[in-house]
This record gives sequence, structure tokens and C-alpha cells, in this order.
Amino acid sequence: MTTPIVRVPFEERYILPPIEPTEDSTEQIWQKQVRIRELRTARKAVILAHNYQRDEVQEVADFVGDSLGLSQAAARTDADVIVFCGVHFMAETAAILCPEKIVLLPDLRAGCSLAASITPEELRAWKAKFPDAVVVAYINTSADIKAESDYCCTSANAAKVIRAIPEDRPILFLPDKFLAAVVAQQTKRANIIAYPGYCHVHRSIRPEDVTRIMEAHPDIELLLHPECGCVSSCMVRVFDGTLPRDRTLFLSTEGMLRHVQSSPATEFAVGTEVGILHRLRKEHPEKAFYPVNPNAVCAFMKTITLDNVLSSLETLTPQVRVPKEIAHKARRAIDRMLELV
Repeated sequence: MTTPIVRVPFEERYILPPIEPTEDSTEQIWQKQVRIRELRTARKAVILAHNYQRDEVQEVADFVGDSLGLSQAAARTDADVIVFCGVHFMAETAAILCPEKIVLLPDLRAGCSLAASITPEELRAWKAKFPDAVVVAYINTSADIKAESDYCCTSANAAKVIRAIPEDRPILFLPDKFLAAVVAQQTKRANIIAYPGYCHVHRSIRPEDVTRIMEAHPDIELLLHPECGCVSSCMVRVFDGTLPRDRTLFLSTEGMLRHVQSSPATEFAVGTEVGILHRLRKEHPEKAFYPVNPNAVCAFMKTITLDNVLSSLETLTPQVRVPKEIAHKARRAIDRMLELV
């Protein structure tokens, strides 16, 4: 089966913002965090932060997690204001789940290269080629894409979502081709048709990175996010025995955290955006964590700083809203995802 023609190269659909280093002293960081907590209380706000956020932003959040966990936290919060320290599609999802609340994204430059890899027009054209197919959209997509989809999923529950779909129905899985390959292997479904999108950060985690770290640490446990550019080759290497089957795992970020909690291993190679290392090291100081690719840094995630979180709480801007018609259609797909956790 063919994939759609991508009219514009993915790299031309987004502009990476510069990563601004944190130059504050420890005292200045602490003072800003104190002020943020004061404003959070005054605004009756909740602060949600993704695992890839800056360390000091994670430290001030009420909840730190992956896309699925953040969606669940947004859905159940009784706060008046949601400060979303993540990227745009995440704030959109919160706005869809909580239309009566104020949803703030501290920096509107916080986009997503994976979400930018497919447009609603391309999805509609793809659906027209496969009218009997079920459309499963990874949560890393815009509200417009979710509105055109039957199900949403995250890397944590993608296989469960696929298994809930009748086996005789073809599945259009979008937009991440690497996650699609992992899910196809996990579910043994031969009728998954993958869109050729990718996250530019995860794609940079290559097979040679895995080889290097496994040679340096032969007994290490290898934890790989399903979006990584190395997953297809690593699955082959697991099957042929060149990677240890019992120590090579394809996991969401929360899956990594759960695995480390229960694993007797003391060393882990972590293949995802390096922001998660802060939480891993904080929760498990007795264990050692090494990035598979130390340069796997998402500039979009790093646009969120203590300064713009503080500004958002002071001004209640920038606010993220989704048009009612789009939100209504998108919510159907999101609710189906949340039912399968």
C-alpha cells in the first residue's frame, strides 16, 4: 500500500527556536519558583509539565508526566487555570478536555515537528484512498488532525488502542512511522498503514548511538522510546540476538520510569529526549542513567522557562483555545484514548 505524497518537506514546516541557557543563580531560580507557587495559589491554577521540560520547570510543577498522564491530569483537575509546560498540541488537548478553564501555554513558540508533519488536507486525501480504514492519530497531532481521526493514542497505550479495533479493519496510523513499526510488531497486525512522519529529535537517535553505548556498557539495560530512528534496526537486532532480548525495551517515558522502579538493574541507557534524565536521577539517585544520544534535545520543549511561566500566571496569557466544532470532533478520539488506559 502506498503512503501519501508529502508536498512540503517536514523540515520546512517548522522553525526551531533557539535554546536560551538558564543564567540565573540557584538563589534566583529559587526566588522565581517561590513566586510561581504563590501565583499558582492566587490564580487557583495547576501547573502541568512534560518529562522533557527544563529541570527547574519540572521542579515547580504539580504534575510531571508523559502525554497520556498530562491528558489525564488535565481531565480531572478542579483548578480554574491550567498552565501547560509542554508544547502546543498538549495545551490544545487540555483546552478540548476542559473548555470551561483557562489554558495557558507560556511560550507560543513551543511547537512540535512531529505534529507539523501532517496537515488536515493530507489526512483527508489519505483517508479518501482507504475509505474503510480506521484512523488512529498519535496524540502528537493538532486538534484539526484529531478531529479527522477515529482514535487518539499515546506511545503508552498505542498497542491497546490497536487491539481494540477489529482485526479485519485496515488502520491508518499517523504521523509517526517509527512508533507505527513498533506497534505493528507488538500487535502482530499486518494491516497497519503508516504515515511517513517523525519527530526530528527522536529520529536523531540512530543505530550507531545504540552500538556505541552498548559497547561502553555491555551489561546495561537499553530503554528506547518507540519514536526513535533506531527502533526498526534494534527490533531486528533483538530477534537475531545481537541485542539482548531481556535488556532491550521499547517504552514510553512513563513506561521507562515504571520499569526502572521495578528493575534490579543499576545502569540504564535511555533513548529519548534528555529532559527525562532529571526525573529518573531524582527518583532513583542510587542508579546510573546514560543518554543514548546526549544531543537529543527538543528546542520546542526548552522554550518554556521560569520567566515565561511567571509571566503567564501574572497576565493569564497566552491562552490556548480550540474552536467548538473542532473540539467536539477531536474530543471523540481523545475520549476513546482515555477509555483504553
